[in-house]
This record gives sequence, C-alpha cells and structure tokens, in this order.
Amino acid sequence: MVKILENKMLVPNLCQISLAAPEIARVVQPGQFAILRADENGERIPLSISDWDRQQGTITLVYMLVGKTTQKLATLKAGQELPTVAGPLGNPMEIGLFGHVLCVGGCYGIASIYPIARALKDKGNQVTILIEGRSSYLFYWQDKLKSASDRLLRITRDGTAGLRGHIHNLGGVVAALKTPVDRVIINGCNYVMMRGSQESQALGIKTIVSLNTLMIDGTGMCGVCRVTVGSSTKFACVDGPHFDGHEVNWDELNSRRQAYLFEEAQPFRSSKAG
Repeated sequence: MVKILENKMLVPNLCQISLAAPEIARVVQPGQFAILRADENGERIPLSISDWDRQQGTITLVYMLVGKTTQKLATLKAGQELPTVAGPLGNPMEIGLFGHVLCVGGCYGIASIYPIARALKDKGNQVTILIEGRSSYLFYWQDKLKSASDRLLRITRDGTAGLRGHIHNLGGVVAALKTPVDRVIINGCNYVMMRGSQESQALGIKTIVSLNTLMIDGTGMCGVCRVTVGSSTKFACVDGPHFDGHEVNWDELNSRRQAYLFEEAQPFRSSKAG
C-alpha cells in the first residue's frame, strides 16, 4: 500500500497527486512512468512521473479526469492509500548534449516535460519550453518550468497568454527563436504530439514524443500498447514510451487509442443522468 501525501486539483480537469514511494523515488529517471490502481478492484492506469524527491522518498504525478478510475482517484485524500503503484516503468528519455532543445508540453504534458527539461538543462543544453492550452487559466507549474529552462513560451487558442494559436504555430515559434533548434521533445495528448511532429518534420528537426497508449501490465506481456514505428511493431511500455515522432503511425495509434472512448465517458454520462 502506498500512502497519499497530497491530492489536489491544479486547474479544471487536471489533478496532482504526491505519494510516499521511496523505492520508486530512489531510481526514477526523466521520462519514466508508474502504473497505479485507485482501489483494490480498479483498473491499472499508466501515469508519467512528473517530479520526485529522492531524499524525502516522494513522487508526484499529474492526471486528467477522463474516466471512472481518474474520477475515483480524484476523490481520495491525503492519508489514504493506493493498493498498487508499480514503477518506475518504461525507458528514460535520452538525455544528451544536443544544443538547443525545444520542449513542448500540453495539458498533463506540461508536468511531464518538466523533469526532462530540467535534466537537459543540467546537461548543458539551451532549453526552451513551450506550453500550449485553450486559455491561460489552464497553465500550471510555470515557476518550476522557468527554473528548468532558459525561456518559457506560451501558446493559447484564445490569446490570453503568449502567442494566439495552437500547435500548428510551431513552425512560427521555431522561426522566431534566435538560436536554431537541434531537437524537439513533445509531451501531451496524441493530437498535440502528432501535429507537432508534422510541423517539425517539415523543418527537418529530430523530434521525440512520449506516447500515450492503452496499457495494462506495463511490462510487455499483454501487447495492448503495441504501436507501429517505421516498419516495426513496438511495445510502448518496454520499447518506449519515447519514439521518433516522424516515424510513428499516428493513424493506427489514434484508432487504437479511441477503442474505449465510450466506456471512459460512461461514468460521466451516468452522473449526469443521476
């Protein structure tokens, strides 16, 4: 059992949970994730580990309310316990000396890009972070992101912060930067990663994405998280979750990701009916 230290809403529909998990905190690396259950009879869901404190033995995860499990998770309070928190899982993000790295985060990816940007900056890279959202009130962790980068940029669809637009403006953002971008890393929903990869491919910039796939065990045994990358079939949990965004078969990934949209939304339909 893993004790909950804090569980709060950051912005509408996005929550932050901190857990006492010293075994995970001791060895986790940027880009890895954990699989947890909200109760003994619940499903297993993967969540990126967005921060940790090795000395205190804590990890922090940010999650979106999308279905029954995350709804249940959001009701839990500090002091309660989770029956399952397995991790760290997946491969760490490649952290090298690349030059100028543009780290893009949207939604829950705003949190998961943080430890990656921090590690890249510590490595000596010039790091620019770009966060995107429908409006400025959906941004969070901005002080943390500033501390992990050389500059923090924003795109909002309603123009309330930074550049008005969406991830489609990535080419314009790159063109406006004084230093050429050597690598792009994108975390967020599949649409943001797909469109961002399309934009960066036109610019010829290597792009790494952290895929959000259906997942059960997280150890490569179930095969649910399989994706096509280039001409090969990969398992996101053990071969990834980080892949070259220009080689991912996005049509296949999106089709598989939408397989249970009705079931995910059912708890919300039921609550409205009640």
